[in-house]
Amino acid sequence: MLTFLLWLLLFVVCWPLALLALVLYPLVWLLLLPFRLLGIAVEGVFAFLKAILMLPARLLGARV
Repeated sequence: MLTFLLWLLLFVVCWPLALLALVLYPLVWLLLLPFRLLGIAVEGVFAFLKAILMLPARLLGARV
């Protein structure tokens, strides 16, 4: 909602820039999509490594 209100303010102040932002937003989103997917994959790898490294402590903690 705040983004929309800021866009409306930009539209009132400088409507050509607001229309340009409206057109370019989907293109920028598509360009950044591979980086988001890469970030999700890297986060998954780090979670997997953490789980592997913490497994011995979890197993020892469960037996005590």
